[in-house]
Amino acid sequence: MADIFDVIADGTRRDILRVLRERHSLDESGAARGTSVSEIVAGLGLSQPTVSKHLKVLREAGLVEVREEGQHRYYSLDSEPLEAVEDWLIPFLSVDFSEQDLKREIEAHLPEQAKQVADAIGHVAAGTRKRVSNAVTAMGKRFGRSGE
Repeated sequence: MADIFDVIADGTRRDILRVLRERHSLDESGAARGTSVSEIVAGLGLSQPTVSKHLKVLREAGLVEVREEGQHRYYSLDSEPLEAVEDWLIPFLSVDFSEQDLKREIEAHLPEQAKQVADAIGHVAAGTRKRVSNAVTAMGKRFGRSGE
């Protein structure tokens, strides 16, 4: 089975999950009615083979359940695997990072070349700011203003 993060990384599969969530309804017995493949195709404007291919991946990952009724298949969302993703994400969302913490975290994962480029851009920006500030001050003195 594919890793749940690989499965939900695909935008088309996320769109299918969204459609299933939006169309979620229950029948009289409390079971999910499901959404037909043709409804998903119409809702997303994709081809039937494309939708079917992605539904297979979602089914194998346990994210959707299928109910067969004759030649028709009705899909419904099974949110349990997504709850595992939520459990994994929550500790990251509840951390209160300071700007310095974020900078260290980003720098820890940047390749050395990217760090050098970022440093160079920072130096150019700082130098440009200093030159603009000096020019504004000089213009202010020239025209009898304080430059502020």
